[in-house]
Amino acid sequence: MEAKKTPKADLENKRTFFVQIGLVVALAVMLVAFEWKTYDVKQVEMGARQVEILEEEMVEITQQNKPPPPPAPPAQTTLIHIVTDDVEVEDDLIIDVEADELTVIDTYTPPAVVEEEEVAEAEIFTVVEESPAYPGGDEARIRFLQENIQYPQMARESGIQGTVYVTFVVEKNGNVTDVRVLRGIGGGCDEEAIRVIKAMPKWNPGKQRGKPVRVQFNMPIKFTLAG
Repeated sequence: MEAKKTPKADLENKRTFFVQIGLVVALAVMLVAFEWKTYDVKQVEMGARQVEILEEEMVEITQQNKPPPPPAPPAQTTLIHIVTDDVEVEDDLIIDVEADELTVIDTYTPPAVVEEEEVAEAEIFTVVEESPAYPGGDEARIRFLQENIQYPQMARESGIQGTVYVTFVVEKNGNVTDVRVLRGIGGGCDEEAIRVIKAMPKWNPGKQRGKPVRVQFNMPIKFTLAG
């Protein structure tokens, strides 16, 4: 008996469909084959690690030899002078072995002790009832300074000018002592101011309660270059 195929089992009517699927797959394979990229494989060799051993620096420790202590000073010996019988020893104390109760004995008078007098330096006043004054007044003092001050050559060449503040002490007798510069300007002006102050004549001393005392006096001296 001859077997008959059903129409559903016949693949001839589906041949075109399978051909199309085959073409699509073949086209996809070719497209992938053309677009496939390959890369050159490079072999990278890692350098061998080297371990460097650093020797630890040794610090030499030196022993500090301390000097021995100085020897103890020798003991001081006391020199004893032995006096022989032939040497006469002077003695202010005279003993009379033959004195009795009727012998007149001189009264002993101890020697007078001379005390050294400490001479204390007189106090220096800054404010007194009557201030020290230059003989002839301030006009005479200014005239003395103008006539005796010489402008230092160094200051003149350097164009130095200004005011030098000087302090000094007017003693009880009017002498000028302890001349010092409080604030100077240099260029030889400070030394010139001190020189002129020391060359001043005696002042009239300052007085406190009617008695002359030592007074500290401050004086500005101005150095100006003529224009």
